[in-house]
This record gives sequence, C-alpha cells and structure tokens, in this order.
Amino acid sequence: MGNDMTTVGAAFYNLKARLTAIYDDREAAAIAHALLEHLTGMNRMDRLVHKDKELLPEEEDTLTDMATCATQGVPMQYIIHEAWFRGLPYYVDNRVLIPRPETEELVQWMVDDHKQAGPPWQIVDIGTGSGCIPISLKLAMPTASVTSCDVSDGALAVARQNALTLGAYVQLLQLDFLQEYNWAQLPTANIIVSNPPYIPLRDADTMHMNVRENEPALALFVPNDDALLFYRAIAAFGKTHLQGGGHIYCELDAAHADACRQLFEAEGYTNVIVRMDMHGNNRMLRASH
Repeated sequence: MGNDMTTVGAAFYNLKARLTAIYDDREAAAIAHALLEHLTGMNRMDRLVHKDKELLPEEEDTLTDMATCATQGVPMQYIIHEAWFRGLPYYVDNRVLIPRPETEELVQWMVDDHKQAGPPWQIVDIGTGSGCIPISLKLAMPTASVTSCDVSDGALAVARQNALTLGAYVQLLQLDFLQEYNWAQLPTANIIVSNPPYIPLRDADTMHMNVRENEPALALFVPNDDALLFYRAIAAFGKTHLQGGGHIYCELDAAHADACRQLFEAEGYTNVIVRMDMHGNNRMLRASH
C-alpha cells in the first residue's frame, strides 16, 4: 500500500516536469514550489527536510487538480487565489487582473511624492481590479480619502473582500468610466490614478496564453484603433475633477508612452513626466494641473 503514495519530494519533480511543457525550467520550478507550499503549508526549506514525507490522499487529489489547471496555462495566482502586492497577500480570481510588480512601482512613486503631511489627500482611482492600488494608497496614507471605480461587478466584489481583509476603508463604485455622464458620481481629487486597459486587441496573439486565456479581457484590451481610449477620457476627466496643484498618475504601455505624454501636454497639463520601470520600459506617467 505504501508504495503508491507520493512523497513531498517526488510531488515537486513530477509537477515541475509537467509544467515544463508550457513554461521554461525556472518558471516551472517557481510555480511548482508555490503550488506545493500552498498545498502543504511547508516552505522550500521545510520540504527539503521532509522530502520523504508522504502526501495525504486528499492532498494528492488537490495536487492533481492544481497540476491539471497549471498545465492548461491557468496562472498560479488564480489556482491558489493569492497574489502578493507591496508585501501583502491579495485574494485574486479570474474576475481581476493579477497585480504586477510594475504597478507596485507606480504606487511607490505616488507614496514618495505624497507621504509628507500635505493637504488632506483626495484620491480617485479608475479601474479598481483586485483593489491593489486604492488599498495600498489607503494603507500608506491613512488620512487620505480614497474612491475607486470599476465597470465590473465581479472585480468590485474581489476588491471589497481585499479591502475588508487588509483593513483599508476605500469607497468602491460600479460605473462605466468611458461614459462621461458617470463622472458626476466621482468626487473631485488632488490625486487621480489609473492602470487602465491599454493593449490593442490585435496584440492578444503575441501574449502568453496564460494571460490571454485566463485574465479578464475587459481589464486588458482596448479596440485596435484606439490604444489611448482611456487616457483621453482620464485627461478630460481631470479637467473637471482634478483640483489645482493636483496630479494624475497612470500606468502605460511602453509602446504608447510618448503618445500618452503628448496627449496630456496637448490637454494643457504641465510637467508631464514619463518614468521607466525596473526593466527599463517607459511604464508610468505623472501629469500636473
């Protein structure tokens, strides 16, 4: 009977071997480690020490399900329903984008600019997703008043759960930001922030299938002929909703960074700065009013 049980050590190698069908070695190993840590509660070191420990039958069943999902390209964060952002665990599922490290850099830029005591910060975030931007800003700037909106009810449900779990009070509104008549529902602000959809649909083919086939299209894609759709709306929104001396921060696609900068300048914003992320891609913009 004991012979057909899987040990912790064997489970890792089996899982990694299956994942190399769609991921390179390093990524396959990282995903296998994350899934096994989630399953067993043991970190890499513990699993090395206890590599001969046998998985329980129910753990084996769960592992089989996880492996099936993972080899179909479902991102690991959706399988374990967890993604880390600025050192905190966020619940995620396929109703929201998985938070990215580049977005942490955007949040850090805002925190660095505004952590000194200033006016009471009024923040409006456009496109809530998992809630990682508005929740992080509220936790870093507790006296700020933070409002965030999303067109997706599902995304707002996830963000609400994260805000509750992480102890951040943010106001979450369901509305379609591209419909100008909805702007009246949003307060004026001295900080407006957005990581909007910006990938033209035609570029879907060039993306890794685990992104293209699992993450919400609504949060990723804009029509082919209009990569700047959301930035144009944000720039217009700022005309009526950004207080004097306020700033707009956006995450960008490097391919459209220059066009975004020109758009904000043409709309009368000043000191429009584009900043690189850790990979050297033009990824963030700040415009002043």
